[in-house]
Amino acid sequence: MLQLRSLKSSSRGNAILVSHKNAGILIDCGISGKAAEAAILEAGLSPDAIKAILVTHEHLDHIRGVGILARRHGIPVYANDKTWAAMESSVGNLCEAQKRTFCHADAFSVDDFVMQPFPIPHDAADPVGYSVSVGDKKVSVATDMGVLEESVFRALKGSGAVLLESNHDLSMLSMGPYPPQLKQRIRSDRGHLSNDDAAKATEFLVKMGTEQILLGHLSPENNNPYLAKETVACALRLAGIKPGSDMRLYVAPKDQLSACLAV
Repeated sequence: MLQLRSLKSSSRGNAILVSHKNAGILIDCGISGKAAEAAILEAGLSPDAIKAILVTHEHLDHIRGVGILARRHGIPVYANDKTWAAMESSVGNLCEAQKRTFCHADAFSVDDFVMQPFPIPHDAADPVGYSVSVGDKKVSVATDMGVLEESVFRALKGSGAVLLESNHDLSMLSMGPYPPQLKQRIRSDRGHLSNDDAAKATEFLVKMGTEQILLGHLSPENNNPYLAKETVACALRLAGIKPGSDMRLYVAPKDQLSACLAV
């Protein structure tokens, strides 16, 4: 059984755990090392059971605790060359054996886990999402995207569960306190997915066979869990898809563990 769950999820900090048996892979660690350790323990694993930290991109809400967690537990950190160059000063000193790199097109493995990175459109050095497989089971993480590209859907195909960005409600963002430049950045093709974007993506993914969707990376200022879930659920019902029976839809909480999506 392959399991996917969010440890923390918002525009202020993100950490995602993929686990199989008694081992885990962490995708991003944008929370403190102490908070990450506590959340991993709450999820039923020891921090020493984390076999790798995969970094999607160098923004602080995705790497805040990477360095401290890696140093405390001897965990290797995987990122592509451009992301390493952009984040190395923030991550701090790691031994050379812990610094791992990869190319977008190449899958790589750690223990039983097989990782496939894929490029995503975001305003970072070289951002990626990840699919993680064990045997014929596959889960994926796709957040921090400005637009829904066909290449991303190809990468997500075959995933039993997907953590998908649902960052903002368009009306809340427009009426909210952010300065115009920041609003434009969020809405841009290298920004973040809205609830409406997430609804379209969820419909497409369910029709491709994905059975579980976990909405994540919600903005505390420009979204709320009820609105995100209802926007997506309403679009699904209009498309003839019944959440709860045809598929399962969840929202990742900001400051606590999400539901565990098992495939």
